[in-house]
Amino acid sequence: MLRYTLRRIALLVPVLVGVSLASFLLLHLIPGDPAVILAGENATPGQLAAIRSEFGLNAPLGAQYVRYLGRAARGDLGISMQTRAPITQTLLARMRLTLWSLALAVAAGITVGVLAATHHNSWLDGGLMIVALIGLSMPSFWLGLLLLLVFAGMLHWLPSGGSGGWQYLILPAVVLGMSGAPVVARLVRASMLEVIRQDYIRALRAHGVPERRVIYRHALRNALNPVVTVVGLQFGFLMAGAVIVETVFSLPGIGRLMVTAIFSRDYPVIQGGMLMIAVAFVAANLVIDLAYAWINPRIRYERA
Repeated sequence: MLRYTLRRIALLVPVLVGVSLASFLLLHLIPGDPAVILAGENATPGQLAAIRSEFGLNAPLGAQYVRYLGRAARGDLGISMQTRAPITQTLLARMRLTLWSLALAVAAGITVGVLAATHHNSWLDGGLMIVALIGLSMPSFWLGLLLLLVFAGMLHWLPSGGSGGWQYLILPAVVLGMSGAPVVARLVRASMLEVIRQDYIRALRAHGVPERRVIYRHALRNALNPVVTVVGLQFGFLMAGAVIVETVFSLPGIGRLMVTAIFSRDYPVIQGGMLMIAVAFVAANLVIDLAYAWINPRIRYERA
């Protein structure tokens, strides 16, 4: 297991270097001078030269990339050209919505999937799958506006937008979680139905093992193999694709930060954001690969 883990981590290094190089080169191919955008059209040559010197934009591209890669290896992604705020701390602070949404999607999806599978062909199964289909088809901006109208406008239970404590994350996390939970629920249901029809499940029931133990200790554990893969994909989607929800709730998230940085040519933020998303995505997939051995002890990575 340790050898497999180290080998996978070593393989991630060239992937991250490739992502950082591609994002660096693509940014410098985009028309527009970030110094002019930052200082304004009426800036003097001296002001533009000072900005380029401050952020190292007057150095050759190769030197800029090497300096950026060296700082990134130490966890320092630089500072924003617009706000002068440290980029690493800004990105980490804005990952809260992704983590909340993923936790909600996984918890709700597994619960609904197990209930639907254990009550197969019943009214509960049909009702839960209809709800999952509605959640999968519902536009996130429409659900967000509906929740704002009910819980912020009519009931005044939660804030309507902005940033702050955990109360500000509840509605956005529910909206994003509702887009991922139906996928998890449908997959859990299908996988559970396949597992509970196996001979060993019938043997456990015949030996008098309590039904709860059969379902949650044996059937669910063996049904989670395909689910964890989807969870990894959902993590990447929630991190990079939450711009609409963040806009509806006026929430400062990674999506809005990246869009704003692209329009203002804030190179350090764009490069840092892309690298952070890539790191989180590959790390999530590494954790999922390692989780297979815990979920299914028959997997032995030492022999892979």
